[in-house]
Amino acid sequence: MILSITRWSLAHKRLVVLLWLVITAIGFASVSRATGALSDQYSVPGREGYETNAAITRTFGTGGDRSPLVPVVTLPTGVSVDSPAVTRGLRRVTGAIEHALPGARIASYASTHDRAFVSRDGHTTFALVYPPPGAIGSFGTDPKAVKAASAAVRGVDVAGAPVHLTGLDALSSSGNRSGGLGLLLESLLGGGLALLVLVFVFASVMALVPLLVAVISIMTSFLAVWGLTTVTSVSSIVEFLIALVGLGVAIDYSLLIIVRWREERARGADREQAVMRAMQTAGRAVVFSGTTVAVGLLALIVLPVPFLRSVGLGGLLIPLVSVAVALTLLPVLLATVGPRLDWPHVRTDRDASRSWTRWSAWVVRHRLAGAGVAVAILAALAVAAATIHLGPASGSPNTISQRGGAHTGLVALERAGIGSGALSPIEILTPQARAGAVATTVDHVTGVQGAADPAGPSWTSHGRALVEVIPHTDSGSTVDRVADRAHAVGSHVRVGGVVAQNDDFISAVYGSFPLMVGLIALLTFVLLARAFRSVVLPLKAVALNLLSVAAAWGVLVLVWQHGYGSDALWGIPANGSIPSWLPVIVFAFLFGLSMDYEVFILARVREEYDRTGDTDRSITEGLARTGRLVTSAALILFLGFAAMATAPSTSVKMIATGLGAGILLDATVVRALLLPTAMSLLGRVNWWLPPRLARVLHPPEPVTEQPLERPSLAEPERA
Repeated sequence: MILSITRWSLAHKRLVVLLWLVITAIGFASVSRATGALSDQYSVPGREGYETNAAITRTFGTGGDRSPLVPVVTLPTGVSVDSPAVTRGLRRVTGAIEHALPGARIASYASTHDRAFVSRDGHTTFALVYPPPGAIGSFGTDPKAVKAASAAVRGVDVAGAPVHLTGLDALSSSGNRSGGLGLLLESLLGGGLALLVLVFVFASVMALVPLLVAVISIMTSFLAVWGLTTVTSVSSIVEFLIALVGLGVAIDYSLLIIVRWREERARGADREQAVMRAMQTAGRAVVFSGTTVAVGLLALIVLPVPFLRSVGLGGLLIPLVSVAVALTLLPVLLATVGPRLDWPHVRTDRDASRSWTRWSAWVVRHRLAGAGVAVAILAALAVAAATIHLGPASGSPNTISQRGGAHTGLVALERAGIGSGALSPIEILTPQARAGAVATTVDHVTGVQGAADPAGPSWTSHGRALVEVIPHTDSGSTVDRVADRAHAVGSHVRVGGVVAQNDDFISAVYGSFPLMVGLIALLTFVLLARAFRSVVLPLKAVALNLLSVAAAWGVLVLVWQHGYGSDALWGIPANGSIPSWLPVIVFAFLFGLSMDYEVFILARVREEYDRTGDTDRSITEGLARTGRLVTSAALILFLGFAAMATAPSTSVKMIATGLGAGILLDATVVRALLLPTAMSLLGRVNWWLPPRLARVLHPPEPVTEQPLERPSLAEPERA
């Protein structure tokens, strides 16, 4: 089928070029609409936290899964919170905010006289402000509400003390003002760094072709995702993944095909003959690689969380579009302007890289030592991954922003003993007649600052009321204790809030996580067993990928949970936890992306084994031929994620860290060291395929080529 597509593309060159130019132009014209159609949904249907939050939003118009803004005041020494001047000052603050945010739901000590809003020493007090529904920015924040509330409290004091507006949204907005390149500039930076690597690989103008393919793939992916948003919600995370993962994947596929095309040209094939042979070998590897990446993402649909399902559906379009461009447009470019672009041709592709030949030969000779080193590194990181602590989806409040009034307000809450939990209160939806009883019951739960049942139309509606519980931290165990007490009051009492919904997310996702892993492993096994005509190779590939993901998780834990690097690199202290959604995203994308390199190497090793029948020789030649390509491709992806890490959002930095470190580890420790040593140790066992399974899989016949002269491995030419 691949050769049929190639023949058709070469027979309709102008049509193919025109089609992709039109699609790309439409993609450029509609990219802003496509990104605007993305959402920040974070629902967990069927779970108490989510369903309660949805009911709160329907009944009161705000709150539930949205965290409040929190004005904080630390009173001067000798001034009591019960002072009339303080009460008047607090009312001025809440009045100014209510004027700036009409319809906001506000509670404070001035309106409730509840000590839940006051520190134990009586010197620090705060209010809860749930803004009305508004425009939601990146990662669920409401920057307009933050801006309006900040302006409202600016210059207002309480008994001479300034007001500091904090809250998860306020911290996020403050952090987002601290720099960052923006998505477009991050993509341009990633593309520029990629170009430097490609110039090194090709040493010719051909370095521009993979970038051209990447631009077309990215714009087409945005267009496809925009179409997808008309039938389902798609998470805004897909925007970052298209821009940066799409860049890496499209370049990967272009690299593999172009390098093989140049190799065939160096052996004497004309331009179109070289295209056909490259597509017969490298093109086939691209199809299987793109399919495995898509499978890794598609498996997210088994998770009972729409947010992750949308990432899977939107994300799988990236490799599929990249494969489509590589199979149709790239052959046309190579067959027409390829020879002119391959100038100046200062590096031959006829022979394997001398340095990679030496490395692969050394690895085969010292397979036990090499395997031991690789396993030791990966095992150490896997042990670190085992200590992972899943935290709030937004991350620790202390790491979101390190400066500004929002950070000052958070520090004031923590120093007063109230804690960061005030930024994400537990909201209890209860029959109005039981609100007082619920508040009294949960007021003294361990880990709780206090509980209040504010009065007024913004807190009671249609016979239902809200009770605000202020925890000291955003711990899920505190939510569980509060829920146990609250449920004992009555069957119609329900517990919600940001932390409750996050706990539901963890339970729903990680309860179904083994199913997702099993589905990915099964589909990957079937695809690779058919591709490489072996049972052992796909089993090993799945095992190595799982080990690679575990190592990436270990890096996340060390850098962000324990702070070994986050402070030195970004000035952000240890997070203490990893956002609950991040390990799943890293798993789905890294499993697919790292399979690229597995397929690239194994496809060439299998080809060499079919030719020589010698396992060690095929490993040496296969790695020598693909080593530079794989490491260059990984470096391009890593640089793309490094550019992504310049984003001001800590969440984006975490994504970049997990994927970037995972890709680098996978291409070096796993694919360049553990993969060849494991294959060498297994020997002929690598190629075992039971006859019955062979008939089920209907494997293709080994690739055959016209007898072109092949270089001797014993005399490699320096590349």
